[in-house]
Amino acid sequence: MEPSTRVQELTPSLTLSIDSKAKAMKAEGQDVIGFGAGEPDFDTPEHIKAAAMGSLDAGFTKYTPSSGIPELRAAISEKLKADNGLDYKPSQIIVNCGAKHSCYNAMLATLDPGDEVIIPAPYWLSYPEMAKLVGAEPVIVPTKAENNYKMTPEEFRDAMTPKTKMIVINTPGNPTGSVYTENELAGLADVALDEDILILSDEIYEKLIYGEAKHVSIATLSKDVYNLTLTVNGFSKPYAMTGWRLGYVAAPEGVAKAIDSLQSHSTSNATSFAQKGALAAYKGPQDCVKQMVAEYSKRRDLICGLLDGIPLLKYVKPQGAFYVLVDISATGQNSTQFAERLLDKQKVAVVPGIAFGDDKTIRISYATSAENIENGLKRIATFVGAS
Repeated sequence: MEPSTRVQELTPSLTLSIDSKAKAMKAEGQDVIGFGAGEPDFDTPEHIKAAAMGSLDAGFTKYTPSSGIPELRAAISEKLKADNGLDYKPSQIIVNCGAKHSCYNAMLATLDPGDEVIIPAPYWLSYPEMAKLVGAEPVIVPTKAENNYKMTPEEFRDAMTPKTKMIVINTPGNPTGSVYTENELAGLADVALDEDILILSDEIYEKLIYGEAKHVSIATLSKDVYNLTLTVNGFSKPYAMTGWRLGYVAAPEGVAKAIDSLQSHSTSNATSFAQKGALAAYKGPQDCVKQMVAEYSKRRDLICGLLDGIPLLKYVKPQGAFYVLVDISATGQNSTQFAERLLDKQKVAVVPGIAFGDDKTIRISYATSAENIENGLKRIATFVGAS
C-alpha cells in the first residue's frame, strides 16, 4: 500500500532525526552533548503539575468543548489583553494541541490549493510542510544576516504574486532568535494591507526575550492589521510544557469559527486535564518564567562568548528564544556534512541549517546546562580547528 502523494512530498524533520541519533548514541553509553531539539531543559513548574493532577483526582477526564474549556479561553483573552494589548473575545480563541497544531489549523482553515504562502528563511522547518499539506505553495524568501535575518518590506513585496494569500511571521524567531521591532512589523503590515494578505503571527517564544528587545504583537498595529492576523501562541516554551501539547490561535470571529469546526471533526478538544494545567500557568505565579528567562540569558551570553573564540564561525546574537544560528561557511562544509561529522568525531549534536532553508548554517540550542555548553563548544572548537 502506497502512502498518499502529499505525505510522500513531506521532508522528514532533521531536528528530530539528529536528536534521535544522538539519543541512540547516548543509550549505547557514548558521551554525547546534544544541542539539537528545541525544548526547555527545565521541568514544568509544580503549581501547574498540581493543577492537572488535582483535576484528575476530581474526575475531570471527559470531553470538553472542541475549542477549549471556557475558563481557559477567558484566561487567554485576559492574558492577550494584559501582556500584548490584544482585544480578543474568548469566542475568538481556539485551544488546541500545541502551537504547531494551531499553525496547521490556521493554514487549513484559510488557504486553498494553489494559494502561495510567503515564508522568510531561515524558517522553522514545519511551516513549508504545513503549507504543502493543505495544498498551498510555500514561497521561501532568504533573509540576510546583516538584517538580523529579518524580512524587509521590499523583500516581502518582491516575493508576492497574484496568488499570495499569507505571510508567516515568527518573532522571536526559531532558528534565528531574531525579534522584529514595531517599526519593522509596521513596514511588513503596510505591504500586507496593500494586497490584503493574511498574517500568521507565531509568537510562541514571546516571553523568552533578552536585553533591550521587546516583543510586539503585529495585530496591535491597527484594526485593519488585526483583521488580517491570526495570532498563535502556547504554553510549551515559556512554561516548559512541551509534552502537554497545548497551544491556541486567536483570530477574527469568522476564522475562529472555521477553525473550531475543523477541529471538531479532527482532534476534538485538547486533553482535558492538561487544559487545567494551562489555566494554572496563566493564572498562577509568573516567577517561574522569569527564572527560566534569566537562566537562558546567562547561557546565551556564555555560548556567544565561546563562539567569539572560534574565528571560523560567525553568528548574529539572538535577542529571543533559545537558539543561536551559526554561519559555518568558512569551514568549507555544508550544514549536513558539518553536523554529521561533528556528531561522529566529537559527539556533539547540532541541527543542520538546511532544515531551516539555509545550508551554510547550523542551529545550536542553549536550552541545556552551562556545563554542556562549555564542554560542547570546546569540542566544536576542536572540530573546526581540525577540519
